[in-house]
Amino acid sequence: MDATGSAPGSTPPAGPPSPGTAAPRRIRRGRAALVVALRCVTTVTILVAAYFLLPFTRRNVDATNLTLGLSAVTAVFALQIRSIARSDHPRLRAVEALATTMPLFLLLYSTTYYLLQESSPGSFSESLTRTDALYFTLTVFSTVGFGDIVPLTESARVVVMTQMVVNVLALGVATRILFGAVESAVRRQTSGTRDRG
Repeated sequence: MDATGSAPGSTPPAGPPSPGTAAPRRIRRGRAALVVALRCVTTVTILVAAYFLLPFTRRNVDATNLTLGLSAVTAVFALQIRSIARSDHPRLRAVEALATTMPLFLLLYSTTYYLLQESSPGSFSESLTRTDALYFTLTVFSTVGFGDIVPLTESARVVVMTQMVVNVLALGVATRILFGAVESAVRRQTSGTRDRG
């Protein structure tokens, strides 16, 4: 018998983790949160810098370009969902998924509005700079709709309507999928911990 009253070599009784094991776990979680925060900031910075610095051409904007862009955003989102399911920190991965997918989605529409105005002047109530296009995208996304910039042509209005529809899908369906993936990953981890215990 040792000092705890257990026979040498026997399994210790189940109970809460000792303070000695909880601290390293908190440190690992803290490090993972820091890494995710740095990756989120880096991703958003790169995406915004690319939006403002890449030379966009004044070619005609059509539905194919926007459809391809939305398909790419959907593919990125699907990859993020898979990574959440496999992650040791699914909640942190969900934050990272949002920090990657949402800016990509918003910048896709900002680019579309900017190129639409460049290829067809008069599509909006005023000429759009890249900042104006991003501002307009955010007002449509947040449903604020100040009305200082409005689409004037039919093609511009169609693009704005697609953003409104995709906004609803992004906020409703995509958010539900995201939280479902997190819940599933957490349940898997919980059941795996019980099986090992």
